[in-house]
Amino acid sequence: MKRRGARTAPTVVVIEHHTLARTAIVRFLENELTGWNIVDMACTESLEGAQLQDVRLIALDLACKSVGCPSVHEDLTRIAQLFPNAPIALLSNTDDIPMASQALRMGVKGFFTTTLPIEIAIAGLRLVLAGGVFCPHPFGELIEVSREPPKPADEERPITSARMQYLSIADFTPREADVLAQLQSGCSNKVIAGKLNLSGHTVKMHLQHIMRKLQVQNRTEVVARLGHQLSNGHDIAAE
Repeated sequence: MKRRGARTAPTVVVIEHHTLARTAIVRFLENELTGWNIVDMACTESLEGAQLQDVRLIALDLACKSVGCPSVHEDLTRIAQLFPNAPIALLSNTDDIPMASQALRMGVKGFFTTTLPIEIAIAGLRLVLAGGVFCPHPFGELIEVSREPPKPADEERPITSARMQYLSIADFTPREADVLAQLQSGCSNKVIAGKLNLSGHTVKMHLQHIMRKLQVQNRTEVVARLGHQLSNGHDIAAE
């Protein structure tokens, strides 16, 4: 296990068997998450070494395996036991909708494929770190897959009962994901506009799109829907 950064800094753990791919992911994260601690390892057996860290996200490479593979389930179970509050993101070289849907039903918060454009991956990363759920597939496609007959119990086992609740996600654009991340940090429209270099009107438009996709009525419900509490209580018209 390799650790980069201060012990008290927020931490992302990267679990990737291949050294070259792991190094590339780490450098990408170091560039995007200034001041964060990036811990990388080849397998979940090294996870105990990160238990003293403030782990905010664990990224696990599927290594060409399916989500239902017993070894993947063992890895996910181990992660959930050691870091029950840390969201899990899966890295996959398969752009497969049924697999993504299955992963989300198991409680995974991010499903990233190697076909993603870099700007989409960055927006998805920020969304997951802000408490949301990211998947590159449109919401409607995932819903259709979720309506298919359930697979046998031995093909899809829950990580924990708490992680079984399926959170509906929307087909967020990269900019909507950026706005959502700022919203979940408790920023007002004015602050969001300043940070993202947008007009107040544009921020309101993005928020309206987000609320419509999540089928909620206000900012507080947006944050609550994704598992966080909004800290400052501004509504959609806040400036």
